[in-house]
Amino acid sequence: MREDGDNSDGSDFRGTSRSNETHASTTDPQARLYRKGNTASELRYIGHTLSDNRHGLIANARVTQADGFSERDAAKAMISDAVQAAAEGAQVTVGADKGYDAAEFVQALQELKVIPHVAQNTSNRRSAVPEDIAATAGYGISQRKRKLIEQQGFGWAKVIGPIRQVMVRGTAKVDQVFMLTMTGYNLVRMRTLGQLRLPCGKPA
Repeated sequence: MREDGDNSDGSDFRGTSRSNETHASTTDPQARLYRKGNTASELRYIGHTLSDNRHGLIANARVTQADGFSERDAAKAMISDAVQAAAEGAQVTVGADKGYDAAEFVQALQELKVIPHVAQNTSNRRSAVPEDIAATAGYGISQRKRKLIEQQGFGWAKVIGPIRQVMVRGTAKVDQVFMLTMTGYNLVRMRTLGQLRLPCGKPA
């Protein structure tokens, strides 16, 4: 699982005290001030993706407002869709970073019959991920695979695609751009997978 900030208009509020309660964009009122990592607060949307571990393809993608709660809500919705699409009796696991190590999220996954391969956050707290799950080989694989989303999907979408700073306004339009971008990534990824599987010495 991976989320990232889609910059709406590049506005920079360094050195000023502003919040979503006191200020709103005049050009895109649906954008929200959001701080990602060590960056300054900027007007953003958040793009969410659910990736297939086996092939690295984006299985689901969507954009939400940057309200501080959307990551887990979007994740639960996408995972629920994945469970419904999975073959009957298939075992579903979900890898995610430490930001998802919350009791309510892990419980929601377990209610969906999904094994929570969420990175354990043990910084001055107890992880919500059961130790018997964290000790499995599959958990370790999920933790390695989940990092590919940032390195491949989001990396491609920012460098090659247009999501580093989108040129449209409004959640619906930004979502359309994000979906099209991730579809483009999947097409490129599938071409690469096809080339990797070609027998040696045989033309495509």
